[in-house]
Amino acid sequence: MSIESHLVELEKKHRAIEREIELELAHPNTDDVKVTTLKRKKLRIKDEIVRLAPTAATVH
Repeated sequence: MSIESHLVELEKKHRAIEREIELELAHPNTDDVKVTTLKRKKLRIKDEIVRLAPTAATVH
């Protein structure tokens, strides 16, 4: 898998987690632990995107 395709997959996961967080927050009985876990996962993915993005830019 190339860095570019890996970045695309990470961005898809990031957006999917964002939607999941929004859905969870829309419920009257929001599971705070689940939301916190999702936010941490989203942040880890974002950190990896930021780390890999310069590498992808220099490959071309």
